[in-house]
Amino acid sequence: MCGRYAASREPAALVEEFGVEEAPAIDLPARYNIAPTNEVYVVRDGKPDDSGHHPRRLDVARWGLVPSWAKDPSIGNRMINARAETVAEKPAYRRALASRRCLLPADGFYEWQAPAEGALGAAGKKPAKQPYFLHPADGTGLAMAGLYEWWRDPEVDDADDPRAWLLSTTIITTSARDEVGRIHDRMPVAVLSEQRDAWLDPQTPGSEILAEILAPSRPGFWDIYPVSTAVNSVRNQGPDLLRPLM
Repeated sequence: MCGRYAASREPAALVEEFGVEEAPAIDLPARYNIAPTNEVYVVRDGKPDDSGHHPRRLDVARWGLVPSWAKDPSIGNRMINARAETVAEKPAYRRALASRRCLLPADGFYEWQAPAEGALGAAGKKPAKQPYFLHPADGTGLAMAGLYEWWRDPEVDDADDPRAWLLSTTIITTSARDEVGRIHDRMPVAVLSEQRDAWLDPQTPGSEILAEILAPSRPGFWDIYPVSTAVNSVRNQGPDLLRPLM
């Protein structure tokens, strides 16, 4: 799964990188320990204009998908990830996969490696899981495949009130391979720059383009290194969390 990640790029940089035409009125700060239910940036293609063009948008969404049919938004706490193997079948995700796909810009993500079977740490106790930071080795930003949904809050009478609508998102994960798989068995789906337009285009069949982007990462795609267990606490923030352990 993907349960924590870092995202420090400024909106202006994201606008340029993703060809965004419409950006949010609020700016999120650089964050190095993003957790479920946090507000995050998503890139998506908006509703078509009169010419049929879908303007590229940068929006703020809550991490944890809330389906339109949900009674309340708390269900999103359990829907931070959607498995690529079943996303086209699950009622909570299949409609979003068809036409509400997005990208979640990130610097990289964290994953925790369990200690070897039978390993013992200090005082004979089982050692804690070791966190790792994983990011594209070439220094470019990571774009994680995601889905988004709009949920209507029934307690807000006026549908034109911005508070009446919640935009939420989930990250699609797949089985981890190669060097990533040695740390954990799941990883977020990374969408390469040449795949992003097709992934965001609501006219592209979701299952078709998902199958394409699930191809194994090229050798050396990821830079992976251990980081401090300070990242275990969501209260901890700052670029020091990305510092490799010596």
